[in-house]
Amino acid sequence: MNKTININLGGVFFHIDEMAYQKLKKYLDAIRRSLSDDPKGRDEIITDIESRIGELLSEKVKDIRQVINENDIDEVVEVMGKPEDYMVDDEVFSDNDYQTHQRSNNKKLYRDGNDKFLGGVSSGIAHYFNADVIWIRLAWLVAAFGFGFGFIVYPILWILLPQANTTAEKLEMEGEDVNISNIEKKIKDELTDASERVKNGINEVSDKVKSADYTKYRDKAKSGSQDMVETLGKIFTAIFMVIGKFIGVILIIISVVTIISLLIGMFTVGSLDFIQEDWFYQNTMAYNNSGLPIWMISVLTFILVGIPFFFLFSLGLRILSNNSKSIGKVAKLSLFGVWLVALLFAIFFGTKQFMQSAYDGTVTSNQEISVISNDTLKIKLVDNKNFSNHSELKRGWGYSTVFDENNVEKIYSNNIRLNVYTSDNDQVYVKTRKKSQGRSRTEARENAETIGYDFQLFEDELRLDGYFLADVKNKFREQKIYIDLYIPKNKTIYLDKTTRSFLYDVDNTQNIYDRDMAKHYFKMTESGLTCLDCEGYEFSSSNNDSDSFNMKIDKRGVHIEVQDDNNIKAEVKIDENGLTITSAKDSI
Repeated sequence: MNKTININLGGVFFHIDEMAYQKLKKYLDAIRRSLSDDPKGRDEIITDIESRIGELLSEKVKDIRQVINENDIDEVVEVMGKPEDYMVDDEVFSDNDYQTHQRSNNKKLYRDGNDKFLGGVSSGIAHYFNADVIWIRLAWLVAAFGFGFGFIVYPILWILLPQANTTAEKLEMEGEDVNISNIEKKIKDELTDASERVKNGINEVSDKVKSADYTKYRDKAKSGSQDMVETLGKIFTAIFMVIGKFIGVILIIISVVTIISLLIGMFTVGSLDFIQEDWFYQNTMAYNNSGLPIWMISVLTFILVGIPFFFLFSLGLRILSNNSKSIGKVAKLSLFGVWLVALLFAIFFGTKQFMQSAYDGTVTSNQEISVISNDTLKIKLVDNKNFSNHSELKRGWGYSTVFDENNVEKIYSNNIRLNVYTSDNDQVYVKTRKKSQGRSRTEARENAETIGYDFQLFEDELRLDGYFLADVKNKFREQKIYIDLYIPKNKTIYLDKTTRSFLYDVDNTQNIYDRDMAKHYFKMTESGLTCLDCEGYEFSSSNNDSDSFNMKIDKRGVHIEVQDDNNIKAEVKIDENGLTITSAKDSI
């Protein structure tokens, strides 16, 4: 049984067993002895080394009750190095080969507080990309005043990027290994720089005393401008910190909701393909011609959408807390690789799906109808109750899956448009145009030919099907039918109420809208259809169902009534008494 000791390393408390404590103490004492010949900055070096050891041990502690053992200390020593491995002196530090050997590619992005104009973002980026800071600052100026987004991105990076304060963080910023040698070298360099700055400062003060007064005022103005910039920087930092935290919360909420929804959707829709084949396609507007099963499409969707939102979730956590741990570079690269493979799959099979409807094809047929020339021809659209459960027959864009009389699965649609034209002879004939899509024009025409449509003449009544049937494999091919009815001159027709939603841009001499032409008699003239029983009827001036505008034209004159969204009415009358405009407030 080993005794447990509580220690403090770099401001972090650890539980460590007695044997591990003795080994760590001997290690730190050895480091201290190795620095005894040069006590300059020794305490600061020891403090930074202890902080670095504390960081390494924190990565190993998964539970606050966990006890540090000898193996943990051995691993830390292996990372930091032993004092006898680093005979650190100035000559070694000036050796370029040594620096090249010790430089690591494991850089981290920090803000450089020692070389900053505002927040040190440019200096940190320059260290990360091993570039001159002047070019980075010029790039920010171009981004800010040339494109405008620099004013937004820079403050965000100022908030998100931590500043390199400790020696270990400064070494990571410069891409150096964080070990005894580099920590000591870094602190020595900083102390040397500090000495040089003090010496230069003394010389500068001496020069100022000897110089003219304008030099003193110039330096004071410079100092004042720096203080103002720092104050403004602190104000903007506080503001953007609040905004940043709010953005972090929003990112986390949106990411969590999206990922949970994707999981539910993946297991719900994806499992339908195993439970009952084609259930999803039979009950939705979608159809899959890509060759992938529905469960694979669900997985690809989850990967393509879920992984970016997972990274947004991680970003939100980093914004809220700088202490949140990253998933690691290997995990990030692995997720990106999976996402890239899924994207390539989606592009390939999505292109295959899109090519199924790349071309349009039309099949046209003409059929004459033998009608008695003196009788009125009634036009009516009919439905098949075996396929439809509609209470009222209407034109629609959607599809539904049905089974025909041979128990073959078909798609049922009411996407039919009816138009009326003047015949070029004395015969009534019907021109049917079936449209579909396919991978080629030939395939598109073949798909159009498979559309099932019919009409019949019963005495003086032309019954047009208000629906069509097509192969279920062509469900997503934008299939529709245009019916062009050609009527000879002086022939009278009656448009049944069932034609109301199917009439499509029918020309007539009174400019009556399509939906108002139903349940009226029309005569075909040289100028087009002319209504025979429309006198005294009110017709809407638009094709929608709104009653906000009504117009009535008869032998007494013109009566127009307008009503707005607040139910305020206005009327315009033109009769034998002249023009009268009446509103809710006044009249003219």
